Amino acid sequence: MTRRAVRAVLFDLDGTLLDTAPDMIGALNAVRCEEGEAELAFGALREHVSHGAPALIRLGFPGVDESRFERLRARFLERYRERVADETRLFPGAEQVLMHLERRALPWGIVTNKPGWLTEPLLAALGLRERLACLVCGDTLAERKPHPRPLLHAAETMRLAPAECVYVGDARRDLEAAQAAGMRGVVAAFGYVGADGDCDRWPAEAWLQSPADLIDWLEAA
Repeated sequence: MTRRAVRAVLFDLDGTLLDTAPDMIGALNAVRCEEGEAELAFGALREHVSHGAPALIRLGFPGVDESRFERLRARFLERYRERVADETRLFPGAEQVLMHLERRALPWGIVTNKPGWLTEPLLAALGLRERLACLVCGDTLAERKPHPRPLLHAAETMRLAPAECVYVGDARRDLEAAQAAGMRGVVAAFGYVGADGDCDRWPAEAWLQSPADLIDWLEAA
């Protein structure tokens, strides 16, 4: 990889920039209650949130057949859309990171597998949409992470070389996509990695224990 100065920072969304677990787990438990099931413990589900609706439905309804799975998935997405920004917030310290980037005139953007019809209203509700230099959602292109194309598209949108961009994520697919795109990858270890994860083996240059750690890493990069 060509070593260049960092000129932009890209973030994954769930578990990296935003703590979306309260609303996503709340939506899953709402569907479980509709189905006559008890709510599941928050702690048992948190680390799976980055894997989206399919993973949560399979955890919430183990062994479900495909026809019921699709019905439950559709209902989950409806309930999640209704509460998409009720409890979701930036991770503590993330706002300071964004302000630091903006003071340094470093553009920042989001590359997520979350579909646009959920991402757009969420970012708008939190006042983040107008601050973005680029936004690539799970339905922006035919490809999704771990394919590198979403990250390459983000770099093209900002008219930057991939090697001038850093990508921060909390899932293996994030770092694999960054590596394949020729970007410098950074792990959000404070996100939904999971206590038994092997994120120390992911292809990354740094492992952040808090969002604020990114500021120190950028200053040294």
